[in-house]
Amino acid sequence: MSIKKRLIFSNIAVIVIPVIGFLLVEIIWGYILFVIFNGNPTGKDLTLFISVRFIAMILVLIVTNGLLTYYVLKSILIPIKELSVAANKISEGNLDYSVESNKKDELGELSNTFERMRLKLKEAKDAQLQYEKNRHELIASISHDLKTPLTSIKGYIKGIQDGVANTPEKLERYLNITYKTANDMDGLIDELFLYSKLDLKSSPFQFEKVDLYSFFADFIEELAFNLEQEQGTATLVAKKNDSYVVMADREKLRRAVSNILQNSLKYMDKEHKSIQVLLSSQPDTVTIKMSDNGIGISKEAIPFIFEIFYRTDASRNSSTGGSGLGLSIVKKIIEEHGGTVWADSKLGKGTSIYLTLKKVI
Repeated sequence: MSIKKRLIFSNIAVIVIPVIGFLLVEIIWGYILFVIFNGNPTGKDLTLFISVRFIAMILVLIVTNGLLTYYVLKSILIPIKELSVAANKISEGNLDYSVESNKKDELGELSNTFERMRLKLKEAKDAQLQYEKNRHELIASISHDLKTPLTSIKGYIKGIQDGVANTPEKLERYLNITYKTANDMDGLIDELFLYSKLDLKSSPFQFEKVDLYSFFADFIEELAFNLEQEQGTATLVAKKNDSYVVMADREKLRRAVSNILQNSLKYMDKEHKSIQVLLSSQPDTVTIKMSDNGIGISKEAIPFIFEIFYRTDASRNSSTGGSGLGLSIVKKIIEEHGGTVWADSKLGKGTSIYLTLKKVI
């Protein structure tokens, strides 16, 4: 019952209950005095009847008003007190103190609104804690990924200074390794800078109509030419009559696709390298499937591959390298397009990365 109805009911009860009480007192007291005890309806008995009836009426008024007032105040003050306690608890940082109510009145709604606010504050606090954890992990990952090549560079330079590279061939090899390591560091910093801009939404997107069939046809033609030298193949599969026009930032999309395909090429262990891009047109979206025949990813690792600096054990060796930023950049770019990205993989068989983009209708 709402507080408004409760107050109306209380005001009506304050009038109705005493009237009923008065009638009952008069009937019962009159029956006892004049019927059971054969009292005289005049004289002293009548005076006694009037006196007792008056006292009883006062008592009925006091009891009725007292009980109704207590009931109404209790139904209002207790929830308010509970909300006050909850507010103090939450202000002290205790976001686990629940104030959920099953009451259907205004205070119950207020309590439940307060409860929803508490849950949102708790979610925000948990998100903040997770953000802090991620930030610390990010700093640790950046420190590790920059310190390792720096140590390598310092080692080779020290070798040159100490005369270890005592032949032109050794000197050239040391300088080439130093240059390559510095170049890898430059690539890591570039990817980290791009990820930060995407994360802060400070990298503007220039959306335009992009025909994904033409986009990937050019991409695959270039890739196929490079793979031919390694006896590999790259193919595009699509129904030419279907529409694959989407709204996209061409350069950002190219960066996302490049990251995926470079990742695929990096972890291929077969003599015949194979990459296939499959375009599928739906009424509202276009799905892009990019498959390889590489080493694959374990089922346990798949949910995490798009997280920043996440790497599977196989990618931590020196031959493959990898910044751990490539797929996280892909996710940021595709999400900014209003699309989705996910992966499917089998160890030893290969990996498929799926992208969806909104179609121009």
